[in-house]
Amino acid sequence: MDLFSVDEKLCKKDGICAAECPLSIIDFQDKENVPRPFAHSESLCINCGHCVSVCPYGALTHKNLTPQDCYPVDKELMLGVKQSEHFLRYRRSIRNYKSKAVEKTKIEKLIHIASHAPSGHNTQPVHWQVINGKEKVTELSSHVIDWMKDVLKTHPDLAKMMHLDMITAAWEMGFDVVSRKAPALILVNGGIKDPFADSACKIAITYLDISAPSLGLGSCWNGYFNKAAMSWEPLQKALGLPEGITNYGTMMLGYPKFQYHRMPNRNTPRVTWTD
Repeated sequence: MDLFSVDEKLCKKDGICAAECPLSIIDFQDKENVPRPFAHSESLCINCGHCVSVCPYGALTHKNLTPQDCYPVDKELMLGVKQSEHFLRYRRSIRNYKSKAVEKTKIEKLIHIASHAPSGHNTQPVHWQVINGKEKVTELSSHVIDWMKDVLKTHPDLAKMMHLDMITAAWEMGFDVVSRKAPALILVNGGIKDPFADSACKIAITYLDISAPSLGLGSCWNGYFNKAAMSWEPLQKALGLPEGITNYGTMMLGYPKFQYHRMPNRNTPRVTWTD
């Protein structure tokens, strides 16, 4: 089939699909006929699904996506302003976890939700990696400690600013301030030379972060692990990162040991308006 087909019985010839196409590759100049692909549109299409999802009548079928493939919009589930604010403000950085393991099905569900995060040109460059199990998390975190000790020797001023001396000392006393004894780590990896990978990975793992409470889970960004994974070869080898792939974000995940009952305010936003 062509890039897409249009059911003439369903199409109302309103041109919404053409107007919404990010690449403007849908021809609707002849409004007497249904929309059709421009020449060479197949090589330009980024498979975003806008054309299929925006049609009110389900008239357009992309060669890689049918209206039936899409998750239907349920207006009863749409968040209002109050619900949106509560949902986002409720999220906290969780650093104390129960010893309970995180079920694989819940991790898969979170990654499925987060995989719908936007990415430049819809490249979807995120490579997910799951470290599931407290023992493996601790083993990998020991590589982060080795990286910290190296930074303390080679860049002492930077290390002190990052409190690496305190963290390594705590580790020696049996306190894990790197991964907080989390039962799981979620990594987002991507190509070093991919211009979209960094932002796409960070957006995707943020989706996972704010979705975690809906499954009774808590999460926290693991910046120390991320820094080490980007530069410390022993950790990179332990993670099995292929050449040309790096870690752009790491998230701790587990069942919160404690529950929060209030949502504190943040500083007043600093905004520069240009009218």
